[in-house]
Amino acid sequence: MKRWARRALGDLCVTIQDGAHESPKRQFKEAAAGRFLYITSKNIRNNHIDLSDVSYVDADFHSRIYPRCTPALGDVLLTKDGANTGNVALNSIAEPFSLLSSVCLIKTRHDALLPAFLMYYIQSPDGFESITGKMTGAAIKRIVLRQIKLAMIPAQPVDEQRRIVAILDEAFEGIATAKTNAKKNLENARAVFENRLQAILSSNKWKQVHLGDLCRRVEYGSSAKSKPTGRVPVLRMGNIQDGRLDWTDLVYTDDKAEISKYLLQPNDVLFNRTNSPELVGKTALYRGERPAVFAGYLIRIHRREELLDADYLNYFLNSQIAKDHGKTVVSSSVHQANINGSKLMEYPIPAPRMAEQKAIVAELGSLRTETERLSGIYQRKLAAMDELKKSLLHQAFAGQL
Repeated sequence: MKRWARRALGDLCVTIQDGAHESPKRQFKEAAAGRFLYITSKNIRNNHIDLSDVSYVDADFHSRIYPRCTPALGDVLLTKDGANTGNVALNSIAEPFSLLSSVCLIKTRHDALLPAFLMYYIQSPDGFESITGKMTGAAIKRIVLRQIKLAMIPAQPVDEQRRIVAILDEAFEGIATAKTNAKKNLENARAVFENRLQAILSSNKWKQVHLGDLCRRVEYGSSAKSKPTGRVPVLRMGNIQDGRLDWTDLVYTDDKAEISKYLLQPNDVLFNRTNSPELVGKTALYRGERPAVFAGYLIRIHRREELLDADYLNYFLNSQIAKDHGKTVVSSSVHQANINGSKLMEYPIPAPRMAEQKAIVAELGSLRTETERLSGIYQRKLAAMDELKKSLLHQAFAGQL
């Protein structure tokens, strides 16, 4: 293992400066004449700038804050607070843009420290700890600017830095390609299930009826206040994930009347009537895992059990067909959408005979098991590639490349 001398980052840089310490009065989501990109910590990912959710500011704000912090191509951008604290990328944006204080601009002395070398070092275990080891703040972690300047950086000769960067560039390019392929395979595995579900529900073999024709009634959940601890869990909208119940984030009730009234029975189907526009309508099946009641933003569907299988209903309400119909009947307000029980009962649903429903459920269950097996393989591959990146970064800055 090589032993390299270390120097304070501030000694190897021309500029270490954060962005504006004031927020614009107005932000825009669309580019237009007289507007400038406004880059914050949410846009900085490791190794790249993400412009999928970017804002713009007017010329007055930009001209006021730009002189404080003037990024150029190839400069290092480091997030110093927010959810992405410690993310680092090289600036790839040629046009002038405004920078918020949550991002630190680092201009290195190229005769002493290559920007790409610094970017990779910060991503290594040792570099990340050196940069972020003295973060402050309880809820939102922040890196203090003066501590960034004091962070100790390996002071290899520039030629050695260039050699290490070349090795990491090549390795990371290969890993990125492999991750892209694994993610595509993961999407394809999931698409097999979704396409089969769509094909079954789109078939002309079965009569379309309203959901209410197959149900006795719907029931809204409890509006009573719950507690962090107690006798019986109260399932909320956040406990519905991917058609199943997630039992990891629970609140509770001890109210005997509430428990008696809203106690779930095995094979109850729960529909999320109020949520964000993207999540309203998600559904899960309660299988009797443990005693539980359900909260007011959920609807319990009382099926006519001789006409409608619980698993079939759960598959249907989580299908793209049902989601698309929900978009046509949803009532929306600011950041919230609602599908009430009456609208739910009017959903058009294919109505095979019970024996056919059970056959469909068996087929989809087998397909879902295989899909999840393949998904698990690809998820493990993705995790292994992330670990490989960490290992390569550790080796690079431990003198083992």
